Amino acid sequence: MYRNVKAELTRQDMTQTELAEKLGVTLGTVSNWLNGVYPIPFRTAVKIKAILKVDMPLEKLFEEFKEVG
Repeated sequence: MYRNVKAELTRQDMTQTELAEKLGVTLGTVSNWLNGVYPIPFRTAVKIKAILKVDMPLEKLFEEFKEVG
């Protein structure tokens, strides 16, 4: 799960649907990426960072958090 990406989406009042549209992919694809079902391709991660216009490094933005329990 990529909490920092989800937090940025919330801060910017952007939905996963809007992000999917900007990336040219389906909502299901974005959901699967952000929930860690499938890895996010590097080029896509760079595009997401550009869309969100965040200043944090890719490593921090896409830091993985595993749910315990």
